[in-house]
Amino acid sequence: MLGLRVIKVGGAELDDATWLARLAAALPSARPAVLVHGGGRRVSTWQERLGLPVEKVEGVRVTTPDVAEVAQMVLCGPIQSDVVRALRSQGVEAVGLCGADGYFTVELVDPERLGRVGRVTRVDVESLRRLLASGFTPVIAPSSVDQRGDAVNVNADEAAAAVARALGAIELLFVTDVPGVLRDGRPLPFVSDGAVADLIARGVVADGMVAKLLAAQSAGVARVRIGDLTMLTSPDRGTLIATSAVEAAA
Repeated sequence: MLGLRVIKVGGAELDDATWLARLAAALPSARPAVLVHGGGRRVSTWQERLGLPVEKVEGVRVTTPDVAEVAQMVLCGPIQSDVVRALRSQGVEAVGLCGADGYFTVELVDPERLGRVGRVTRVDVESLRRLLASGFTPVIAPSSVDQRGDAVNVNADEAAAAVARALGAIELLFVTDVPGVLRDGRPLPFVSDGAVADLIARGVVADGMVAKLLAAQSAGVARVRIGDLTMLTSPDRGTLIATSAVEAAA
């Protein structure tokens, strides 16, 4: 589909009704679009309530079978409902989907170290295109299942990159609570391929921003930006991330 964008949202903003309303108001400027949402903060909250330890390795949630089921219930349940309801309140015909519904095929990354953490190997492109052609905005929770139907936790940044690549999106937007990739407190207008590794090695970026930068590089789309909600209404906002597609065109 011409002009399609994939937009990843997540973080504490998903718990903020005012922020969700701003997202809903800005989204029409970026349509047609597919939203992929995270929600790790609320997953951690539910883990703690249920007495399940929150453990991460290099920023990746160690996912036991119980944790995978909790993540699926939270992401495909209340978080997605909040996002879809906010969009529909602004007239956006949003429809909630979950990777576990068959929209994603996944494989486990490193079962010994990370447990039931997976990566997307296939996206149900035809179903998503039919929804988009009918005027709907898909809102996808990344939680998925394996061939036996057991829950698999999938990083939302990586899932968004996989969706953008599969659909041939013109742009992938990682929406955060900061105006871009920051260095000395200021957003960088552009991050080259070589600079990504340097920023990570020197600790200039950490945690979730590292995952976004690595996902951006793997997306294989011509334009990837990281920044706040203003990116949806302004093509000049956020940090532009170099990808193989960008460098090939340079």
